[in-house]
Amino acid sequence: MIYFNCDYNEGAHPEILARLSATNMEQTIGYGCDEYCEEARRIIRRECQAPDADVHFLVGGTQANATIILAALRSYQGALCAQSGHINVHETGAVELDGHKVLGLPSADGKITAQQIDEAYQAHIHDASFEHMVQPKLVYISQPTELGTLYTRAELAEISKVCRANGLYLFVDGARLGYGMAADSNDVFLPDLAQLSDVFYIGGTKLGALFGEAVVITNDELKKDFRYLIKQKGAMLAKGRLLGLQFSTLLGEKYMDVASVADIEKGAKNLYMKGGYHAIRQANQIREALNHKGITYLVANDTNQIFPVLPDEAIQELSEKYCLSYQERVDETHSAVRICTSWATKQEDVDALCEDLRRLDI
Repeated sequence: MIYFNCDYNEGAHPEILARLSATNMEQTIGYGCDEYCEEARRIIRRECQAPDADVHFLVGGTQANATIILAALRSYQGALCAQSGHINVHETGAVELDGHKVLGLPSADGKITAQQIDEAYQAHIHDASFEHMVQPKLVYISQPTELGTLYTRAELAEISKVCRANGLYLFVDGARLGYGMAADSNDVFLPDLAQLSDVFYIGGTKLGALFGEAVVITNDELKKDFRYLIKQKGAMLAKGRLLGLQFSTLLGEKYMDVASVADIEKGAKNLYMKGGYHAIRQANQIREALNHKGITYLVANDTNQIFPVLPDEAIQELSEKYCLSYQERVDETHSAVRICTSWATKQEDVDALCEDLRRLDI
């Protein structure tokens, strides 16, 4: 079976494993206070052009989302997001478990707009019964979204403007951030996120790390006592140096292995972006095969997640050889599936899928 169902099927980048092995018997202080975590923090602040940012390493995406939102909200406040947002659909109610309602907004492409956010906030404060309802206080978006779409810098700037005007925190989930930054249409990079959001994270789990996410906090209001919550939410790793070492390896220029001509042309200077560009190139080959067959998409995008709409018979045929992720029913005879590439997707697997897509009788 060849797996295209998600972008974290593989373990970790070989360079990470090599550094973990080489430093295995070193003794360091725990809980992220070691020299490797400090090195990673310096690299991240430099790449974000945010020297005053707080940087924390958490064990996973759900823990990062829940901890950040818990830090931002009081008991009567909630988080606005797209109805398809990860915290609303795929985290088993982790945010609600802490007593904070997720306030879903309609979205056809995984994105929400500055106008939607403003309207939701204004509707709340102008409702005569406002104190009987959950108060919107944080806006959660992901880059890329659950449907692989991207916010432009202009869209992000408008959302940021509305959030600041209404006293809302803006939180950007970057679990797949490297794939977003590597996409051809992207114009949002780390310095933009540091400037326009209050808090965001750089995903490691899906981009070549064994596990872990790097949370970057730029708003001073959210910095205080954040480590207490990391510990309380089970997101603090005792052997914290394992996280710092992974992020310094992924983001540090000195750990970049041999780069391809395409990587150099794109300006990839670290393993994180090299992995992102690799996934996008692989995804684009699959898109080309789908386009050749005239296949349409549930939502079009140019990141590493592809959502083709296929006849159910074709999905069944492909599923004998490939593991794909079912997305949703489209009509009586067609469904949408998700095809994911990653930093480690093999060319021979892409070639095989493309050939089998071309052979489909549709």
